[in-house]
Amino acid sequence: MYPWKTPELNHLASALLSIKDKPTMQNFLRDLCTLEELAEMSRRWEAVQLLDKGLPYRDIATRTGLSTTTVSRIAHWLHHGEGGYQAALRRQ
Repeated sequence: MYPWKTPELNHLASALLSIKDKPTMQNFLRDLCTLEELAEMSRRWEAVQLLDKGLPYRDIATRTGLSTTTVSRIAHWLHHGEGGYQAALRRQ
């Protein structure tokens, strides 16, 4: 398995955690990511929220513009991942 918990990821996580307000976070994300990356991450997070509400995969795909394959992968990580989606959903 690919070692994803790298020192670089730890540094990024620390930078994200250091930001305490939404405008600064939005500015950081814009500096870090391309517009397409931001749009894709936003669509994926929307899919997580819709999956949590129980919407069908096809409806989520239509609503977000994601493929049903991507929605299926997101659902897998929502239910069998590291718990990050679940933690973020609880904190909203």
